Amino acid sequence: MPDAFHSKPSPEAIAHVEDLISFIEASPSSYHAAREIKRRALAEGGIELDEREQWAIEPGQGYVVVRDGAAIAFITPHAVTPNSRFTIIGTHTDSPGFKLKPHATFGNADFWQAGVEIYGRPILHTWFDRELELAGRIVTDDGVAHLVRTGPMFRIPTLAIHMDRSVNDKLVLDWQKHTQPVWGIGDIEDADVLSLLASCSMHEDDIPTECIVGYDIITVDTQAPRIFGANNSMLASPRLDNMLGTHAAISALFSLDSSDMESIAMVVAFDHEEVGSQTRSGAHGSFLQDVLHRIVVSLWGNEENLLRSLAGSWHISCDVGHGAHPNYLEKSDPNDPALVGRGPILKINANQRYATDAITAGLWNASCEAAGIPHQSFVSNNSVPCGTTTGPISATRLGIRTVDVGAPILSMHSAREMASVEDTWNLYRALTEALRRQLPD
Repeated sequence: MPDAFHSKPSPEAIAHVEDLISFIEASPSSYHAAREIKRRALAEGGIELDEREQWAIEPGQGYVVVRDGAAIAFITPHAVTPNSRFTIIGTHTDSPGFKLKPHATFGNADFWQAGVEIYGRPILHTWFDRELELAGRIVTDDGVAHLVRTGPMFRIPTLAIHMDRSVNDKLVLDWQKHTQPVWGIGDIEDADVLSLLASCSMHEDDIPTECIVGYDIITVDTQAPRIFGANNSMLASPRLDNMLGTHAAISALFSLDSSDMESIAMVVAFDHEEVGSQTRSGAHGSFLQDVLHRIVVSLWGNEENLLRSLAGSWHISCDVGHGAHPNYLEKSDPNDPALVGRGPILKINANQRYATDAITAGLWNASCEAAGIPHQSFVSNNSVPCGTTTGPISATRLGIRTVDVGAPILSMHSAREMASVEDTWNLYRALTEALRRQLPD
């Protein structure tokens, strides 16, 4: 571990974060994120696999599979054998926000409004007085899904302090009444959110509104990510949870040389982590298990090889974590605070909200040491219970050894979160090293 703490990011860290910013801007929704993962995989020479077709997996080749708002990318080593193992990084593509309701258009006081439902657990007040867009997918009557994004069109306005003199003492928000955004002024008969979405299909001609038969649409903050602060040491951005971890994971995967690999290296980016993962594209679903099964059957034709392989494989669950807040230090563990800027965190929880055990902790710490980066542990304050990740879910479904890791951030679930520039780079370096490691025999 380095002897001194340097807050000034390296040029490599700045370049990495600039690419992260490009990834975030291309990924306003989970569906856009899955498409961007596919685009990057194909640009690296990967082959897209269709779940409805037979697979023919070859040694030394990269592949990508998309299921709704989730994606799996993997690379097989040149020397793949029936004894080959998997090294898997698990992340997620969704973020808290507001999803468009079936009754999408209504109005009050001559304002056009959009009907939205809270998705996950956003910090509500951070979404007010921001220019928002709608993004996601619409499905037309021919069964085709179209990605859409509107650009800045919506805003959830706050109430003036003159009408609520206690707002700085205690802000009380009604989740239904106070969160519906405005997007126009005039006769409500002239407003139609679906018509707006139909005109915003990406890279396509406008779609007739009457052809839309379904949609999965979420609100997105449109303010661009920005590097800021002394020495350009910090990053402010929407959706760091968990675009930061997803970008680090796929960047690490695509940096590998298949001729030097022993394990089959994989990144699975699940959807719906923020709402419990119990969907066909979430960690509770069959997506990862289905892909692992089909890889093994395609390579070796023997399903028992899957169980043998998983017994020797490991899984790195990568999600952001809670950094120690300088104004609320009492919320962190006094002996194991996760300090922003001090490197990736190893997440540990006695009640298995994180799936780290002694063996996987050792592998992760060895990966960080081999990468030459600072690293630290995170445990929650006993009085402030922690959340959880997809790690324990995948460990339970597959029986695979798992470690929970990430980068510490502030303002988690805010419309705009904050991280250290150097931490994002060091997380990538640690994941790259971890993908090269195997469980001890």
